[in-house]
Amino acid sequence: MTDPQVLDVAVIGGGPAGLIAAEVLSAAGLSVAVYERMPTLGRKFLMAGRGGLNLTHSEGFERFVERYAAASERMRPMLEAFTPADLTAWAEGLGQATFVGTSGRVFPKALKASPLLRAWIARLEGQGVALNLRSTWTGWNAAGDLTFETSEGARTVRPRATILALGGASWAKLGSDGAWASLLAARGAAIAPFKPANVGFTVAWTELFRERFTGSPLKNIALSFEGATSRGDALAAGYGLEGGAVYALSATVRDAIQARGSARLEIDLRPDVSLSQLTARLSKPRGGQSLSSWLRKAAHLSPVEIGLLREAHGVALPVAPDALAAAIKAAPVILTGAQGLERAISSAGGLSFEALDGLELENTRGVFAAGEMLDWEAPTGGYLLQACFATGVAAARAVVAQLGAP
Repeated sequence: MTDPQVLDVAVIGGGPAGLIAAEVLSAAGLSVAVYERMPTLGRKFLMAGRGGLNLTHSEGFERFVERYAAASERMRPMLEAFTPADLTAWAEGLGQATFVGTSGRVFPKALKASPLLRAWIARLEGQGVALNLRSTWTGWNAAGDLTFETSEGARTVRPRATILALGGASWAKLGSDGAWASLLAARGAAIAPFKPANVGFTVAWTELFRERFTGSPLKNIALSFEGATSRGDALAAGYGLEGGAVYALSATVRDAIQARGSARLEIDLRPDVSLSQLTARLSKPRGGQSLSSWLRKAAHLSPVEIGLLREAHGVALPVAPDALAAAIKAAPVILTGAQGLERAISSAGGLSFEALDGLELENTRGVFAAGEMLDWEAPTGGYLLQACFATGVAAARAVVAQLGAP
């Protein structure tokens, strides 16, 4: 057996959390190697780039922290130490100018991830980071060394510290499959069950609606569930509803369905028009127009919105102006299930904060964790990437503090 590779820090996982940790560690003068089981780095990061690469969000900090719900106070100090402004400055430092969209989301002007990732990898290589691909972590051996299966066979590594940035359990084909959970559970670490997050939900559409409107966007709507409201866009999928406005409520909706079997969502198809204004529009003479034509002209509803209104109310769809306006402002849709992890943008669950001292595993000292493998969740809108970067930076700084300057 060959002797283990010796170095200061091994970073396992080549996504945003792992790569930013490697950047901070190497900038501090430590010898760093990244180990990634896929053939290339940042696959999920590149996938996010297909939607423009929403890096973070420009909203006020307190509202930003609230997006992490139950984990908000755990996340607060790490977000304070690496803020949305810090992430924006980091991207611009790599030559990628950014802009704030009308929704407050922050994007690179290139609206894709590949230029940023190329510049980032070049920086890491310039700082001496060793990038090891096709290297699957398999745990520890009896001597406490890290073990890997690589394209060249088994390999062992003996770092002074380790950062795990192995991702959650969504989009397994991009590298994050949650397989690490059994390795940490065997060492006594508490693992919360994985659940899909930022995911679409099943709706029992009629065959007519499904055939006519699958893939049709629902623009600028408001969704309400149990006192919470989300504004934005959604999409009528063949299986149900998906999209940013849905994802913002997905955690509470998912848990409600798990507890009760279904969840009743209300959709305001015209959130910028008051009930009285809409009633007044619908009170004008209709003449000989069909109801669908009247709804298009008087309420400016699109065909898919009219279809959804009929799905929600069926034969009970009212025609009296006040009742029809109320129906448009609160169309009920019954959600009966969440799509699985394979279709989820992100995952909830993972390594419990209760298993950590800061970000260091209590049962395995010298091993730290970061990124989506930790038990937190947040909606889309820049909050996912921001948390991955912030926890990666926090883990790296904790390692630097523990090891000291070289």
